[in-house]
Amino acid sequence: MKRTSKKHRSDNLPFKPRARMLLLLGDQLIRDPGIAVFELVKNAYDADSPDAKVTMSRITDKDSGKIVVEDSGTGMDYETVTNDWLEPGTDYRALQREAGERTQKYGRLPMGEKGVGRFAAHKLGNNIRLITRKKNLPEIVVEFNWKDFKKHRYLSEAPVKVKEQSPEIFTGRRTGTRIEITRLRNIWTKGMVRDLSRAVTSICSPFDKRGEFKAELILTENRDWLKGLLTVDSVLEYALFRAECDILGRSLTYEYEFTPLAAMDKVKSRWNKKTMNLKLDAAIDFELMERDIGPVHLDLYIFDRDPKILALGVTDKQGLKEFLDEAGGIRVYRDGIRVYDYGEPGNDWLDLGGRRVNIPTKRISNNLVIGAVSLQIENSPGLIEKTNREGFVDNETFRAFKGAVEFAVTQVVWERNQDKTRIRNEYSSKKLKEPVLADLTALRDIVEKKNLTEDLGAYLDRIEADFVVIRDRFLTSASAGLSLSVVIHEVEKGVEVLVKAVKEEKTSPRIKRLAKHLADLVEGFAYLIRKSGTGWEKAGSMISRAMFNTELRLDVHKIRVTIDNHQGDFEVKCSRRLIISTLMNLIDNSIWWLANKWGKLENRKRIYIGISKEFKGGPAIVVADNGPGFMDPPEYLIEPFLSRKPDGMGLGLHLADQVMKVQGGKLVFPEPGDISLPKGFDGAVVALVFGGTNK
Repeated sequence: MKRTSKKHRSDNLPFKPRARMLLLLGDQLIRDPGIAVFELVKNAYDADSPDAKVTMSRITDKDSGKIVVEDSGTGMDYETVTNDWLEPGTDYRALQREAGERTQKYGRLPMGEKGVGRFAAHKLGNNIRLITRKKNLPEIVVEFNWKDFKKHRYLSEAPVKVKEQSPEIFTGRRTGTRIEITRLRNIWTKGMVRDLSRAVTSICSPFDKRGEFKAELILTENRDWLKGLLTVDSVLEYALFRAECDILGRSLTYEYEFTPLAAMDKVKSRWNKKTMNLKLDAAIDFELMERDIGPVHLDLYIFDRDPKILALGVTDKQGLKEFLDEAGGIRVYRDGIRVYDYGEPGNDWLDLGGRRVNIPTKRISNNLVIGAVSLQIENSPGLIEKTNREGFVDNETFRAFKGAVEFAVTQVVWERNQDKTRIRNEYSSKKLKEPVLADLTALRDIVEKKNLTEDLGAYLDRIEADFVVIRDRFLTSASAGLSLSVVIHEVEKGVEVLVKAVKEEKTSPRIKRLAKHLADLVEGFAYLIRKSGTGWEKAGSMISRAMFNTELRLDVHKIRVTIDNHQGDFEVKCSRRLIISTLMNLIDNSIWWLANKWGKLENRKRIYIGISKEFKGGPAIVVADNGPGFMDPPEYLIEPFLSRKPDGMGLGLHLADQVMKVQGGKLVFPEPGDISLPKGFDGAVVALVFGGTNK
């Protein structure tokens, strides 16, 4: 039987993008609502506007809330809206930049280049209304609902209403663009708004003297949410150490200045200027610095947060510390506009904190510096912004740029350390020195002066290297050892209560309960020691176990505990043993300091343990009390071997910080007003903020 052959089909077909593709772009390219607003404000810069205003109304209600971003730029005509704004991925701005086409009024090169920034609006709300007007032309109104993109199969089928009208918003000679976003996708909290305010006001470099572009956040309700936020200008005057650096090709030139506060009459100001060659990784091509990066300028303002130093001339100490905690860091700007999110609390792109762990007194962290790295967009073509708007692509050019900035910062910090030592010697009761390592440094100086380096240098190197290894290994294993003191206290109290009950009572249900509790307690501690590895754990379950393990001591000290999970539980991949041990140590700290403040006064000592979802980095477990609170900056609190307890080892918070880093999270010391706490918990507040959660 003869088979009939089938004709194989062949066509030239276009892609048919699904309508939901735009929703995916909005969700996955823009990480959070704060970045979304930031992107819309940057659009105003590209539109040659002198400013941008973000107005937020009723934002605690998704249905009635409204976000408006408005500028007074050049605006768009009907053709630009339909041919460019409605074309995802348009190269309209990229072509302008490549051609060197600058804006007419302020001579700006466009920041946008990928044609995806407009999807930021989807992260904020479902209903979008855009009103725009170009000079001497009608207004153009664009209206659509992102939910329509779910209803329709293909992008070409989703309706977007575009119409011309007589000017209603931009009347007279006014031009510009206004984006109104309603049916919000998020309920905004106080913490989110404060973070957004910092992001919006930091869109321009605080050191750019031109002042061409300003951004403003306006709240129509809850105006007190922004109360207490200092401005950059008011903070910079308290910086003791300042520097300007210029990197050009292989050369670094910096000017450093130490300016003591008016009351610091025991130390003199100092100025130094130096030019040197960059010293980068051997694999880095120096030609990149000239060809693909161009000139780089750094402004650095470094602070001293020692309480005794602050007392010499800082009026709003709490406000200064809050500002540095939330807005400190070294940020990157191109043509005076920020490249997000370098310098944010979650992006320590220069690893200032990581390197500071090794030599804490000799390094700076993000909450000790306000800095800006300034680039020219036309001279840095090798630095390519990521599509998700979170920094530059990690290519060879970026690594050369980062290495150069790190080197410059290191030189400035070296200068600062000289003056910091002079300040400590004159004013601080806390002589900061690294155990053993500081003594070795002093010994090296003596050895060098006596020309004994050739005879003794190798031995000193071996001593230092071996000590660092030993120290680090013992710190890693110290978490279990530190928990042992809590275990001993808890079991000791349990036995005391049980002995007392047996002496005073015959066998009773109460004695049986106490005995069972003690047996369960010891079994739980044994489990913590045996259990290793990581797994998915419920935050509420770990809180319950930590509370069970410390229940007897809390009763003995007559401490009332508030457990709060009204914001909802969350699941996190972590080491259950380490997190429970960390919580126990935090509770132990609170017990000590509550006794320090309240003594034996009954019904005054309180501890709060709750779940919070108000942190930018992720959900958190918060431990707070109504004790005296922390008296030192966070960078001191997490340093090893520093403690205000007479018999304290000074390892608890240091280990808590290390544990959270291992879990992919961080230890945070929130300032009052940053998170919601019940009234009265005005003492120490510590948060274990987790990333990588399974919400």
